[in-house]
Amino acid sequence: MLNDELKSQLKQLLQLMEGDVELRASLGSDDKSKELKELLDEVSSMSSNISVEETDLKRTPSFTVNRPGEDTGVTFAGLPMGHEFNSLVLALLQVSGRPPKEEQAVIDQIKALDRPLHFETYISLTCQKCPDVVQALNLMSLLNPNITHTMIDGAIFKEESENIMAVPAIFLNGEEFGNGRMTVQDILTSLGSQADPSEFNDKAPYDVLILGGGPASGTSAIYTARKGLRTGIVADRIGGQVNDTAAIENFVTVKETDGPKFSSALEDHIKQYDDIDVMTGVRASGIEKTDEDIVITLDNDAQLRSKTVIIATGARWRKLQVPGEDELINKGVAFCPHCDGPLFEGKDVAVVGGGNSGVEAAIDLAGIVKHVTLLERNAELKADDVLQQRLNSLSNVTVIKQAQTTEVIGEESVTGLKYNDISANEEHTIELDGIFVQIGLLPNTEWLDEYVELNEAKEITIDRKNATSVPGIFAAGDVTDDRNKQIIISMGAGANAALNAFDYIIRH
Repeated sequence: MLNDELKSQLKQLLQLMEGDVELRASLGSDDKSKELKELLDEVSSMSSNISVEETDLKRTPSFTVNRPGEDTGVTFAGLPMGHEFNSLVLALLQVSGRPPKEEQAVIDQIKALDRPLHFETYISLTCQKCPDVVQALNLMSLLNPNITHTMIDGAIFKEESENIMAVPAIFLNGEEFGNGRMTVQDILTSLGSQADPSEFNDKAPYDVLILGGGPASGTSAIYTARKGLRTGIVADRIGGQVNDTAAIENFVTVKETDGPKFSSALEDHIKQYDDIDVMTGVRASGIEKTDEDIVITLDNDAQLRSKTVIIATGARWRKLQVPGEDELINKGVAFCPHCDGPLFEGKDVAVVGGGNSGVEAAIDLAGIVKHVTLLERNAELKADDVLQQRLNSLSNVTVIKQAQTTEVIGEESVTGLKYNDISANEEHTIELDGIFVQIGLLPNTEWLDEYVELNEAKEITIDRKNATSVPGIFAAGDVTDDRNKQIIISMGAGANAALNAFDYIIRH
């Protein structure tokens, strides 16, 4: 089940266990049960702290991760392999007594929840967003006896997940709770629990306050910390949208990596600097420059003050803005082919967008689905030639150019789309089971309320110093009007913004 390299890594990690763990498994005679038994036996053979016993659970195959004589509420229904293997390892360590890497304020919020909360999360083993949700809810289950969580592999439990068309799909007490990546703080906010504003209001003013957690933000923070400046980061999560990226093959000196690995390395680098105060799980909701400093209001109504600010809040997927789209998001309309692609196995899908992201999505999906139709509104695809050559070699892909999507069709789920043939001015309909939207990014600038100058695309306009229209406020990364949205460009912009913020402080 586990290769030699993975076994070696796992054995080293399990040495960090601080107590005993019981794996209680519900197994049948089916092939997946046999695979699960093999996995659990291999894991238990690597540590004397782990034992396995059989029991009856709600689903088969499944297993719980418990302390001796105690039910922690953590259940895996299926085989936690692929991206979920880390979720299993983390559960073993935390159940054994290894303390979680969460701020005490967040832990206190979790422990304060005083009502029964029974979560179930449907996942795909190829989904890079799913482990964040699984690990967050597992942690909450460990910290609060009112909470339980079950990870459910939709590929194994097909009957109960047949209407799940986007993962992770989170249910609370049997009702739909959320879709997509959610951090612990996102979950707490959705439950009506917010971080105590006093935790932020009492902080001393910063020299540089950086808003956002992506490559531009992380680079800015490292550069300002190295200059000896008191630095703060306000971010939903470290890594930002990079967390949702699959293969990264154009980051110079690193031949290949992926988004979660990149984000983890970025977070580790940031933590090397004690002068960086990282505040995750919160977002900026307002900004104002006073005579003394710049005031940032957070979404929990707390306020932070700083001499300078670097806005690096990034961007999110742009939507089609056509009838039927909003109603069918997560019901056939999707934005992440790596996460949701396996849910459309053997079906017909469309990809809207002919840039690198769109063509890469079509290539990936072609290996899973029955047929892919790629629609591009321009006369030519914008993707790199090497990607177009790979696309054209696939027999189950059709490319339609000069196609403007006009409507998403469906009631309970997507059944098709309409597009206008721009060259002939004719409307056509395609019957489909899913639509993957890959038409670029929308900058996260709504909260600014145009306090700084924005262009027509609502991107922050900057000069060569990464300065905005307001003195002392800088910006970097995908939130700006920099034309090329690339990780390496965002990091360079973050460094430039940091150095110019330092220069601004010296001069003022």
